[in-house]
Formats: sequence, C-alpha cells, structure tokens
Amino acid sequence: MLKLLLFCVLLVTCWPVAIIAVLLYPLIWLLLLPFRLVGIVVGGTFDLIAALFFLPGRILRTI
Repeated sequence: MLKLLLFCVLLVTCWPVAIIAVLLYPLIWLLLLPFRLVGIVVGGTFDLIAALFFLPGRILRTI
C-alpha cells in the first residue's frame, strides 16, 4: 500500500519519472531474479549444513 501511495505522489509531482519507473521496473526485476535464486540456493545450503551439524545432537536427545 505504501508503494502505491509513493507512486501516486511521484505521479502527481513528476509524471515523466513515474512513467519511466513503470517501464523500467519489470526490466530491473528480471535482472535481479538470478541474484534472488542464488540467495535461495545459498540459504538452503546453509540450512542443510546446519541440519547435518545438529543431527547427532537431535538423535541423542531422543534416546
């Protein structure tokens, strides 16, 4: 909701910049998509390493 309000303020105050922002937003989103995917993969890898590290403790706790 805040982004929409900021866009409306930008549209009223400086409409050419708002139109350029609307046109460039999908392009920037596509350029940043690989970095998001790498972040998801790295986060999953760290979670897997943490789970493997804590696995012996979890097994011993249940005994």
